[in-house]
Amino acid sequence: MAEYIYIDNSNVFIEGKKIAAKKGKMKGGSDDDYRLDFGELYDFVAESDPKKIARALLLGSSPPDSDKVWMTAKKVGFEVLVIERNVENREKKVDTGIVAAMIKDAYTRVSRKNDTVTLVAGDSDYVPAVKMLVKDGFHVEVVFWSSVSGELKKEASKFIELDKHLDKLKYD
Repeated sequence: MAEYIYIDNSNVFIEGKKIAAKKGKMKGGSDDDYRLDFGELYDFVAESDPKKIARALLLGSSPPDSDKVWMTAKKVGFEVLVIERNVENREKKVDTGIVAAMIKDAYTRVSRKNDTVTLVAGDSDYVPAVKMLVKDGFHVEVVFWSSVSGELKKEASKFIELDKHLDKLKYD
């Protein structure tokens, strides 16, 4: 039983800040002090058994302090793929990068009977890929905050909500 994990860094980080603000009853909608602990996220998604992880891919775009962010993620076990922002300094190609890796792995490496594809992302751009994989017999889990797209949640084989684990996933 292997697990293939695909994480949209910006998506999970930004939404986590919003959930933290909501929990802390903060005004402004975002807790800018909230930081995600990559090690805790890795352990949480692996259910504390890193030996079962066949691949843990973290995709994101270059933030100003990219070296520190990505070095930390690599140190705890993530394969990191950093995509440059476009000329307008917007993040592009992360969702499609995750979908491409997830689909390629599913049809070349993942066992439909024994393995799990885990997506840590929450927007509806992932719906077609998740829907196709589930229809083709893959077990696809979506792990995300309560702000997940309703359609994505519905299409997944299983949904795991991160909200109740907010404090555990916080970098101290």
